[in-house]
Amino acid sequence: MDNLDYGIIGNCKSAALISKTGSLDWCCLPEFDSSSVFAKLLDDEIGGSFEILVGEDYHIEQEYIPNTNILMTRFSEGANVFELYDFMPRYKLESGGHYAPPDIIRYIQHVSGKPVFRVRYDPKLEYAIADTSTKIKPDYIVSVTQEGKYDSLYLYSSMDKKMVLDGEEITLERDEFFLLSYNEKIFRQHTRQAYLDMQRTKVYWLNWTDRTPSYKKYNEEITRSALTLKLLSHNRTGAVLAAATTSLPETIGEVRNWDYRFCWIRDASMVIKVVSALGHVDVAKKYLQFIIDIIPDKDEKLQIMYGINKEKILEEKTLDHLKGYGGSKPVRIGNAAYEQRQNDIYGILMDVIHQQIVKFETSLDNCEELWTITKGIVWVVREHWEEPDKGIWEFRTEERHFTFSKVLCWVAIDRAIKVAHILGKAQHVTKWIDLERQIREDILDGAWSEKVQAFTQAYGSDDLDASVLLMEPYGFVKANDPKYIKTVKAIEKELCHEGLLYRYKNKDDFGLPTSSFTICTFWFINSLYKIGEHKKAIKMFKKLLSYSNHLGLFSEDIDFKTKRLLGNFPQAYSHLALIETAINLSNVITEEEEIKVAVR
Repeated sequence: MDNLDYGIIGNCKSAALISKTGSLDWCCLPEFDSSSVFAKLLDDEIGGSFEILVGEDYHIEQEYIPNTNILMTRFSEGANVFELYDFMPRYKLESGGHYAPPDIIRYIQHVSGKPVFRVRYDPKLEYAIADTSTKIKPDYIVSVTQEGKYDSLYLYSSMDKKMVLDGEEITLERDEFFLLSYNEKIFRQHTRQAYLDMQRTKVYWLNWTDRTPSYKKYNEEITRSALTLKLLSHNRTGAVLAAATTSLPETIGEVRNWDYRFCWIRDASMVIKVVSALGHVDVAKKYLQFIIDIIPDKDEKLQIMYGINKEKILEEKTLDHLKGYGGSKPVRIGNAAYEQRQNDIYGILMDVIHQQIVKFETSLDNCEELWTITKGIVWVVREHWEEPDKGIWEFRTEERHFTFSKVLCWVAIDRAIKVAHILGKAQHVTKWIDLERQIREDILDGAWSEKVQAFTQAYGSDDLDASVLLMEPYGFVKANDPKYIKTVKAIEKELCHEGLLYRYKNKDDFGLPTSSFTICTFWFINSLYKIGEHKKAIKMFKKLLSYSNHLGLFSEDIDFKTKRLLGNFPQAYSHLALIETAINLSNVITEEEEIKVAVR
């Protein structure tokens, strides 16, 4: 594929990617970080897929059912038309819980005529490490691994199983279904039940979306991004994934290929802050419980990332038998970055804790635990803020005194002071105020470069970094501060290229980055908005939105030249920043709107 033209479906337990032609090319079951059952995304020869194949005369188009995560692919050839609805069931039960099995339903709706298609059903369990055997049984098609780790997968259908498996032509005359499940079903499966599951799932997503507020502009983009962030949250534990994939390269043919199916404290906390601000407080409460669960001891330092089931060891391995997306090797599972030290995570987490306590004050069920964590964060920051770290971009070799890390250490103390006041714990504040002042003065002294007239990537450096644009949103400086305005201008001059932003341009462990990190462009657009350059911000925002795929989804990176989406997909980072930017710019009245108002 030339671009990441995929839609994502999921049910807050796992997820799958469906191509714009209706091919299921990536899916891990039973959970997000389980081994893959389809991985054509990472190897188009041996990875495995589940495809709906039609003749060249068919026109194919794809969209989500509005305000849901149900993906519809429409196949038409004159009067012969059918629609494929892909989704993972998720809906509320009378007991109060959610029905969210490790299942994918592919509901095929007959629209008109006698459309013809074939099926390519080729599951490859356990990352296709060993052979997968697929056989027809009386009630289902079953796939099992032949050697190595045992695994199995079940396919139920209303259609002739042999015709499906042999790839024979099927003439559609009525609605049909496929149900792909990690588990063998107890009850008989039928088309009516699949349709009912689709309607229940549709109602669930419509209800969820209905709780998202409306804005003057960009509602469609905000809603799609919010739905995507919800899909990347793990309902049972409260973890939030960075993305649904592994090893999609930042640059084709290079080695910056990482597994993102984990919960980074930084990414997740930023997501939670945005989603909670949209009114979805249940996601925030579950995430805070996740944090409480992973820090049971008062002196336990926070890792930068965890498994979605609270795992603390995320051993990194390579799958050398897979050729990788676009031939980009290695394919990695696990992520060695879990051992890194990144001091910014404390401030980002503390910012979310403060947001939730402001919203709920002492009505939060876990308020006492959060106060204990607050004190623990202050202790860790006091002991370690003066030390270098790996930084937000996870440099794998040299540690430095990164400006962003220092600013977020300040944020940690600033928010802790605010939390102490809210909870009536003012006796703690006096010594914390001295620490807050000390960190602030250190940043103002060490992070500013007279030479480049900007806050720079690290102390003593003249290199620029997009992350320092967040100094204003986190409250360290005001938007009208001359030094912040100069920093925005310097970053525009040095890091902006063809309407997209470099994270930084100094060489890292793998050489000079050649793709734009999507979130950085959103940060820059927000900075333009904050310093009053609204017209330029709106123009850049509209251009950036045009680089999304056909469904409005973004990955981690964008190629500077081709504007091709690169990196893991869909990326939580990109979509949370899209929401923040869209909400800010929705308040801007353009010249065209002013003229319309005047005419009226």
